[in-house]
Amino acid sequence: MTDNFRGIALMVLAMFGLACTDTVVKLMSAYLPAPQVILILGGGTALIFAAAALLRGEPVFSRAFFHPAVVGRSIAEAVASLTITLAIALAPLTTVSALMQMNPILVTMGAALFFGERVGWRRWSAVVAGMAGMLMIVRPGLEGFDPSSLVAVAAAIALSARDLTTRAAPRSIPSLTLAAWGFSLVPFAAVAALLVGPGFAPLTGTSLAWAPLGIVFTLVGYLALTSAVRVGELATIAPFRYSRLLFATIIGVTFFAERPDGWTIAGSLLIIAAGLYAFFRERQRTAAPAGHR
Repeated sequence: MTDNFRGIALMVLAMFGLACTDTVVKLMSAYLPAPQVILILGGGTALIFAAAALLRGEPVFSRAFFHPAVVGRSIAEAVASLTITLAIALAPLTTVSALMQMNPILVTMGAALFFGERVGWRRWSAVVAGMAGMLMIVRPGLEGFDPSSLVAVAAAIALSARDLTTRAAPRSIPSLTLAAWGFSLVPFAAVAALLVGPGFAPLTGTSLAWAPLGIVFTLVGYLALTSAVRVGELATIAPFRYSRLLFATIIGVTFFAERPDGWTIAGSLLIIAAGLYAFFRERQRTAAPAGHR
């Protein structure tokens, strides 16, 4: 088995794990407010990452925690966790997953605007096409507009901000430590949201029964994703991130009786096509000799 094949398999496994995490979030949201769901899942995941870092002899806390990029990443992680959970609780799983696929497009745009990365007109065209796909799904001001879809858009923006600030974080910080720091703010943000919002709901056996599965799926998704990036070539494995939408659609249709309309399907396909084209152009750009980009 080649490294790229293993990388593809790990990427698909990661997307399956994250789609299953979304499913658990939706199931728990039937019993608990969204911030309380992320308090349980995010808090549990943060503890496991911190324990894993300690077992590997990596620092759980250091002065690097206050590096501006690390602080920004942690804030983005907390905002992303809350908005994703709220979006999953309010909107169809297929819609949320489709809008999450905007991440590569938004990262490309952010890299150009904030990091000065050179982006040619072809990749800018992909960004515009991806935005058009997003508008087809959200349909603001038109019949079929669901305000909860805007929460999913906010989540996609927060995820992109997390990925961009990760680039700026010091490379000396181990991945597990960075992950633990990112999740460390999630419980505080969740508690704050509960205090100013719906308040705490009584815990039930059913809601708590799903929590361990949600934490396990999150860990599987994160670790498989990290391993995939390290094993395979990014340009080869990155397109398989879109398998998450396939898994989410199957789960949404099978278990939640969701029926994506034509606009959602068309918008999703446009976002995927734009993302794949952006990946393709990036691969060509990095492979081309200087002066031919």
